[in-house]
Amino acid sequence: MFIETEQTPNPLTLMFRPGQKVTGGDGVDLPTAEVAEASPLGKALYALGDVTRVFFGYDFVSVTRDPAGADWPELKPQILGVLVDHFTSGAPLFTDTVKEVATDDDPADAEIVLQIRELIETRVRPQVAEDGGDIVYRGFRQGTVFLEMQGACSGCPSSTMTLKMGIESLLKYYVPEVTDVRAV
Repeated sequence: MFIETEQTPNPLTLMFRPGQKVTGGDGVDLPTAEVAEASPLGKALYALGDVTRVFFGYDFVSVTRDPAGADWPELKPQILGVLVDHFTSGAPLFTDTVKEVATDDDPADAEIVLQIRELIETRVRPQVAEDGGDIVYRGFRQGTVFLEMQGACSGCPSSTMTLKMGIESLLKYYVPEVTDVRAV
């Protein structure tokens, strides 16, 4: 099995493409070892010791390393071994459900929220997925959109620029009710 490895804008995150679907749909963020208990693959990656975040995308896995831990030349072969073992074994990606975070949007903002979500789904998420990340809508209150940066986007040095110059500008242009965009 050949797994392609790509760098991301976040130097602490690498994207691994196994040449097959991973989630086959929406991304799933495993920001802690505890959350990763729902996934045999996530659990195995965290067990390596120097992994601080795992993100499963449609056809990729993003892994973030501890800056104080092993460097990529040491950690990357270990990650590749875990990925090959998992994908050749036919094991399921999840053995339990990963809990989704609910939003508490004001029903009066339903039309605005629909526009925001549509823009994020069609214009934002495909772009950040190319860099091994994801951005998830977490709420809209009093003109402010709250987004969660996942995968390679989480902790990326350029994520603030992406959030403010890219996403905020886009949302303000198409949805005048948006006055600010913040990461949660």
